[in-house]
Amino acid sequence: MNLVAEIFEDIDQLPQDIFKAFSRGATVSFCLTREWWRLLSRHGLDPGTRSTFHMVCDARGVRGFMALCQPEGWRWNTGRRLEALANYYTSLYAPLLTQDNDPEALKALVDSVVNGGRNFDRLDLHPLDHDSPVFARLIETLRGAGLGVQAYFRFGNWYLKVEGRSWEAYQSSLPSQLRNTLRRKSRQFLSGGGTLDIVSQADQVEVAIQAYQQVYGSSWKQAEPHPEFMPELIRMAARMGWLRLGVARLEGKPIAAQVWIVCEGIASIYKLAYDGQYAKLSAGSILTAHLMAHVLDVDRVNEVDYLTGDDAYKKDWMSHRRERWGLVAFNRRTWHGALQGMAHLGWQTVRTWKDRQGGSA
Repeated sequence: MNLVAEIFEDIDQLPQDIFKAFSRGATVSFCLTREWWRLLSRHGLDPGTRSTFHMVCDARGVRGFMALCQPEGWRWNTGRRLEALANYYTSLYAPLLTQDNDPEALKALVDSVVNGGRNFDRLDLHPLDHDSPVFARLIETLRGAGLGVQAYFRFGNWYLKVEGRSWEAYQSSLPSQLRNTLRRKSRQFLSGGGTLDIVSQADQVEVAIQAYQQVYGSSWKQAEPHPEFMPELIRMAARMGWLRLGVARLEGKPIAAQVWIVCEGIASIYKLAYDGQYAKLSAGSILTAHLMAHVLDVDRVNEVDYLTGDDAYKKDWMSHRRERWGLVAFNRRTWHGALQGMAHLGWQTVRTWKDRQGGSA
């Protein structure tokens, strides 16, 4: 059955029911949902960066979807870039397919990207699940389209397989030092004027945003490059019923805040911050335990995901580790893409480019 590719500049131009076909995306990550890509395209990209949404269909309906973006301008070291619609806020990216094994739809998506009218020298897709079958198929498909492809490591991802455990059962598996610290510090914090709250409702979200921003502004973390992104993410998550925003207060003052997102049985630990002035109170760890108890006993999630990075403390809380990788593909049809390919992949890229030039003469 013939596949037809369409390209859209705005995610709201897509058919309203398209993401019903990709409902499984939300069961893998909130980063594979319409709401996430809309948020990112509106509030998470640098000025001048344009979004591109590729959709392939047949007579029976949608078969594949890929969200991309193109930063403005040309850089000497990368040329014209085409990238996954993702940035440092993104913990997972993937093309969406209605069937797990659909090489035809994946090929049509890649062909749409390569021949879609936006010239590029370099295509960068990340962060991808290295263990997913789509990862290997993407490499084959990109190479089949004439691109030179190189895989690269992005970050480790620690996560917890809940396996039906309650908070009481889970905490018994924590390292004894962490367990004892939580017990002692929690008692001291709560008896000394500390409170712990979890906000999930939209009617409470503005106060929660203020508390989060107050803590973040007093933390060690650098200012956000896109200041509106986190407030809009919190509002979006509240509207969707995904938000679990924890706030630890000492005598009414917010001193630690965490943004967790619970979507389709997965609790994602998205943002953590605490006021360094109160570091000795361990309010961040106490708040993590409070939220963990909530997602295990109230939300009854199947998985808790610490998202990006191999920070040492994550191993204490989580049970498993996986890896996120990227794929960079060089367009051998352009001189800059061929030169980049040569630098990364060797002289075969240049020979391929010369062959293409000779064949088109």
